[in-house]
Order: sequence, then C-alpha cells, then structure tokens
Amino acid sequence: MNMNGPVEISKRERFQTCQEIASRLHEVFKEKVLAIGVYGSVSRGTDGPFSDIEMFCVLDDSGDETDFSYEWSAGPWKAEVNVMSAKVILATAATVEGEWPLTHSPFFSPLSLYDPEGFLAELKKAAESPAKEDFKHAVNEVLVGEMYEFIGKLRNISVNGPSTYLPYLTMQFAKYGAMLIGLHNQKRYSTGAMVLPEALELPDRPAGFDKVARLVMSGNLSEPSELLAACEDFWSGLAAWAAEHDYTIHSKRIPF
Repeated sequence: MNMNGPVEISKRERFQTCQEIASRLHEVFKEKVLAIGVYGSVSRGTDGPFSDIEMFCVLDDSGDETDFSYEWSAGPWKAEVNVMSAKVILATAATVEGEWPLTHSPFFSPLSLYDPEGFLAELKKAAESPAKEDFKHAVNEVLVGEMYEFIGKLRNISVNGPSTYLPYLTMQFAKYGAMLIGLHNQKRYSTGAMVLPEALELPDRPAGFDKVARLVMSGNLSEPSELLAACEDFWSGLAAWAAEHDYTIHSKRIPF
C-alpha cells in the first residue's frame, strides 16, 4: 500500500473510483438510496492529478434521521462521502450561514451518479429558496461573530503582542471578508483555492478588503505594522459598508 500520500491518478480512474464507491453505497443501504452525487472538482471537471473525491449519498426518510460522513485514505487517493437522509440535506441546502459562499455549491450542480426520482432537482430548488433576509442575517452574524472579534484580537496584539499571530489573523480577515462579499452578492465561490481572487471580482466590496486579500494572496505577511494598518483600514471600511447597506454590528447594550 502507498504510504507517501496521494499519487497521480487520471480523471478517468478517479471517476471509476466514484462509481465503485456508489456501487458499495447501494450494497450497504440498498433500497433506502434516493440519490448519489459527486461534488467538488470532480463534478466540475477541474480535478487535478492529486485531487480527492467528494460525494454525497441521500437516503429516504424512513427510520431515524441520518447525517454522518465516511472519510478515508485508500493510500494513493482520499475520499469523503456524506450520508444524509432527505430531510437533513434539504434543510441544510436551504440554510444560509456564514460560509455559505464556500459550502453550498454542492447543492446546486452535483454530478449525478444515481437519481431515478429526480431528487437532485428538488435539492437545487431548496438551495435556491433562501430569501434576501436570510443572507442579511448571515452577514450580521459574520460581522459580529467573526469580524468584531478579529478586530479586538488585532488591537490586543497592537498593545501586548505577540506579532507572530498577525499573519494568521490577517488571513482570517481576508477569508471572512470574502464570505461577507459572497453573502452580500449571493454568489458562491467555485473552490476554496479561488475564494480570494473570485471575491476580488465581485462588486460592492468594502473599502480595505482588496489590500488585505492581496497581502494574503502574495504571502507578504511578515511586516507587523503593515498588517495592523491594513486590517484596521479594512475594519473601518466594513463599518461604513455595513451602515450603507443596513447591516448590524452594534445593538442595544443587552438585547434580551
């Protein structure tokens, strides 16, 4: 068995492995299987020679709700299969949360390996169902739950250190800034590797985001004063952007 991580595999071999996994899912879950789909780079046809396999298996709603994953390495390749009952995956697809721009693409355009009852069309309909208010709520949660916390950490570092945490914190500013931009535009990113460049192409970005994103993309994260200034500028831009679009950062002193 290969013990040195992934090896080069052709697209054809990888897809054959997907079909093999699907056959095994049928053997394990039998008539409960409603649909099997492939997502990620394999579904888009952009998988590289070392790409992994990402799939989901939808079970009918008889019995208890199902929601678990198989994730394993067979030696030369890795796979993850999410097994969910229909109600669970439909509810997940219809939910908007902070990383929606990155997490929800699988529900819109999976590659079908098995779908005799047209469940994947129902799944796409559920993914398209959230209203504008759902996205606004998610933006508010990211602004307070992530960005407000990050700026507090940044200001603590400016007073007490350690500056060694600044590169990682700057990456967090960039990542969740991109999530905010995706949520605001109701746009999904194609893959984790493209989050920042694709965010830079979307309209109505908060002032300061571009500088932080480009610092992260370039890897120029060694100068503490530059990182502190860039993240502070981005926070100021976020505050103005939130006010412009009626997003909420501040509430009553105790809102309950």
